[in-house]
Amino acid sequence: MKWLSKTYVGLLTAFLYAPILVLIVFSFNQSKTRGAWTGFSTRWYEKLFTNEIILQSLGNTLIVAVISSIFATIIGTMAAIGISKMKRFSRNMMMNVTYLPIINPEIVTGVSLMLLFVYAKQKLGIGVEFGFITLVLAHITFNLPYVILNVMPKLRQLDSHIYEAAQDLGCDRMQAFFKVVIPEIMPGIVAGFLMAFTYSLDDFIISYFVSGATSQTLPVTIFSMTRRRVSPEINALSTIIFLVVLSVLLIVNIYEGRKERQMAKLKVRERR
Repeated sequence: MKWLSKTYVGLLTAFLYAPILVLIVFSFNQSKTRGAWTGFSTRWYEKLFTNEIILQSLGNTLIVAVISSIFATIIGTMAAIGISKMKRFSRNMMMNVTYLPIINPEIVTGVSLMLLFVYAKQKLGIGVEFGFITLVLAHITFNLPYVILNVMPKLRQLDSHIYEAAQDLGCDRMQAFFKVVIPEIMPGIVAGFLMAFTYSLDDFIISYFVSGATSQTLPVTIFSMTRRRVSPEINALSTIIFLVVLSVLLIVNIYEGRKERQMAKLKVRERR
């Protein structure tokens, strides 16, 4: 049965990554023709780095993704710690509320945030024009549940006596929190940040409703280009983004794997 499981994994991997492989190959195609290879060329990469609209949208996307992911990670980690300290009934209710934005269709979230920003500006006088600020706020909002759901399992695995032991050994509350609790839940925090960054980088629907004319993200720009014709420059840009994200994930996984092996060796030495 091993050959059957390997065949299944191979077919599933091919189904998932074959379209990306085709995109990478055609990013080096000399012609604009879709589905026909006419020769190897890097002209679309050269044109990509001279396309101001795409580069500006890419810059907006990266800036919004980094800022929103950092704030979502900080707020989400604090929220997860607070939820973990609640009583069982309150904790279960808060977790159910946390799941709602994930289950809820993105178009509903996007329209709701758009109406909220419009209402806050017109009725309360505290709103801002649609643009960079509304994009960041919206991305922080929909990224929070993913950070909470990544940090919560690490908090459940955390031995509650470690925090008390650190205080007994001379640490105050803040020192015990930053030197003991944070390192223990750091894998969950990093995973939450990476997931928030990925979702922010990829988001289209919510960004479409809350972005202004001067602060469009890359997915919104690509969507506007599809009304005419998608340029092969998009293939080149998608290839670069895919390779960068893949490299970051590999580096993080290798780092976490080495750290886990070091911890395992340390535990074996302590037992001896």
